Amino acid sequence: MQFSGGNMAITFDSALGIHQHAVEARVKRAEVLANNLANADTPGFKARDLDFQAMMQKAQEQVSGFQMAKTHDAHMDTSPSASESDLMYRVPHQPSVDGNTVDAQQEQTRFMRNAMDFQASFQFLNSKFSGLTKALKGE
Repeated sequence: MQFSGGNMAITFDSALGIHQHAVEARVKRAEVLANNLANADTPGFKARDLDFQAMMQKAQEQVSGFQMAKTHDAHMDTSPSASESDLMYRVPHQPSVDGNTVDAQQEQTRFMRNAMDFQASFQFLNSKFSGLTKALKGE
């Protein structure tokens, strides 16, 4: 979506920066962590998590328009189509006998930290919207 003011068009990416992507990534991570917690007693369940840093790197490349190119077959694929690679299996500290890799206490800690990080990202995004609103009103 674009706003037009005079001869200058403003996109959401340029106006909001990386914050909208951070909020989206935190929501996705919350879903993954909640799924881990819901399956804490499921035999054979493998805990997963998102690589938040990798997701932000890809978002930054999208916002800036600069992307890394794969120049050798041995290089990692960082293209947007490789987004499933952001979802990884967690390496357990103490694997259980039934093969479940969820450590409920660790998952709860990660979930709460992610919730706090979501709140911070949301506040940044909200302040960006407030600034845009004031700019559009000419305040």
